[in-house]
Amino acid sequence: MTKLAPELPIDVDSETGVWTTDALPMLYVPRHFFINNHLAVEEALGAEKYAEILYHAGYKSAWHWCEKEAELHGLSGVEVFEHYMTRLSQRGWGRFITERIDLEAGTARVRLEHSAFVYQLGKVGRKVEYMFTGWFAGAMDQILSARDSELRTVAEQVQSAAEPGCDAGIFDVRPLTGQPG
Repeated sequence: MTKLAPELPIDVDSETGVWTTDALPMLYVPRHFFINNHLAVEEALGAEKYAEILYHAGYKSAWHWCEKEAELHGLSGVEVFEHYMTRLSQRGWGRFITERIDLEAGTARVRLEHSAFVYQLGKVGRKVEYMFTGWFAGAMDQILSARDSELRTVAEQVQSAAEPGCDAGIFDVRPLTGQPG
């Protein structure tokens, strides 16, 4: 096991204790702490409402992150999406694999292996990684916007390793319906 990936620099300010990666302040918390908080909010709001809130917040955050990282590293198109999947994979959420992506069509499929949610919760019989869906649409839409495309997308979790008979999470990105074109 690698203790610290050199391609993911973590700087800790000795005076403030602030952790920074990719020029962004980060929080370092145990997985169980995050997921227990996640489940408490889900219980209070209901999974459907919480998923909707997380979708919009995640979409906005992914757009912003991809925009800044593309500018910083001189990336464009699929390179931005792949860079995002790599960074997400390096942050303990799980391993995100782009199975396919087509910018012209506005489609992608992401496979999630080693999900932090599934490691913590086990086989609970439902999709538990819904907080990621907005991330994929936000990343795709930022890339499309940077290419001057008016196409916008939506993402959906179609499978979770927390469901019986499944060994990975699957997320599909597709164009929003009723778009100009």
